[in-house]
Amino acid sequence: MSEVIKTKYLNPYVGGVLLGLVLLAANFVSGRGLGASGAIKSAVVSTVNTVLPSHAENTVFYTEYNESHPGNPMKSWLVFEMLGVLVGGFLSGALAKRLKFKVEHSPKITSKRRLMFAALGGIFFGFGSQLGRGCTSGSALSGMAVLSVGGFVTMAFIFGTAFALAYFFRRNWI
Repeated sequence: MSEVIKTKYLNPYVGGVLLGLVLLAANFVSGRGLGASGAIKSAVVSTVNTVLPSHAENTVFYTEYNESHPGNPMKSWLVFEMLGVLVGGFLSGALAKRLKFKVEHSPKITSKRRLMFAALGGIFFGFGSQLGRGCTSGSALSGMAVLSVGGFVTMAFIFGTAFALAYFFRRNWI
């Protein structure tokens, strides 16, 4: 039987305060809040512009996006923010000696099933973020930081949906 190794993590309350300070700094420095879905959208638009330029020129969404982002869509604040998140997460894991390539899952399911559910959840969340005009960071956290009713509603629905669906998916993690 394998031995359980205890790992020390950051206190969640301290993490919440730090996240709030990062959000405050982002508003102060850039004049806007945090968000991840905008970076993904910029990457998708740049890819379509490169791979299928005629499609990008003849589609309203891509035309409007390119007009509202003159130059290169990859030169967006959100793209650099997400690159910082990826590099920062990698460095944090490396410095804490937690950088391992493994799939975390319950012993009741396989790594393949866990990855399949993660990908499906990511796709649904990405689609939902476009319908809701932002992801958890952009719409909910940044929206709540400026006391937007939409931010509070978004966060309530994110947690409410997760709570409602947890019963059906709990056997994959317990």
